[in-house]
Amino acid sequence: MMRFASLGSGSAGNGLVVEKNTTRLLLDCGFGIRDAVARIERLALTPETLSGILVTHEHDDHAGGVFKLANKYRIPVWLTYGTLQMTERFLPKNCDFDIHVIDSHQPFSIGDMLVHPFPVPHDAREPVQFVFTDGAKRFGVLTDTGTSTPHIESMLTACDALLIECNHDLDMLMNGPYTWSLKQRVSGRLGHLDNASSAAILQRIDTSKLQHILAAHLSAKNNSEAIVRKVMSAALNCAEDWIGIANQDTGFEWRQIS
Repeated sequence: MMRFASLGSGSAGNGLVVEKNTTRLLLDCGFGIRDAVARIERLALTPETLSGILVTHEHDDHAGGVFKLANKYRIPVWLTYGTLQMTERFLPKNCDFDIHVIDSHQPFSIGDMLVHPFPVPHDAREPVQFVFTDGAKRFGVLTDTGTSTPHIESMLTACDALLIECNHDLDMLMNGPYTWSLKQRVSGRLGHLDNASSAAILQRIDTSKLQHILAAHLSAKNNSEAIVRKVMSAALNCAEDWIGIANQDTGFEWRQIS
């Protein structure tokens, strides 16, 4: 049985734990080390029990705390060459952890899990997202993506659980407080998925196996949980309260994929 939980999700920091037996993977760490440890312990885990940290891309809200956590607790890190290039300046002088450079199209194993990376359009050097599987069940993650692609949708189809970005409501963004240049960046091809775009992805892929759907990376200024639940539930033809939300402060508790 696989399970997963969020340390928190949003522009102030992101982190997600995926577990199968004693294999525990942290996807991104955009928190300071004390905050990250507290959030990990909230899930009844300790950093010493983590098998590895995977990094999606170099932006601070995803990678800012990775190397400090990895170095303190000797946790190996997996990331693309492009992400490594963009984060090398943050590496401690004396690294006490292993770094594994991954191919954005090549699956790799860590303990009891097989990890499938896939490239995504985002304003970073070599960003990826991931599908995790234990051979029986699949958990797909898609955030920090400006637009969908056929390859993204082929990776996410027929998953048993999905965490998908619902960054903004387009009307709220365009009528909100951001500068015009920032509005263009967020809504652009290399920005972030809005609610309607994520809902459209769900309508194009096979969601018949879904046990869990979680919306992530919600903007504090340009979105609301109520709007997300309304749009996503309409796409999946389900009750609004079935749509889970990964929020900034508390993420979400453990979800089991049975």
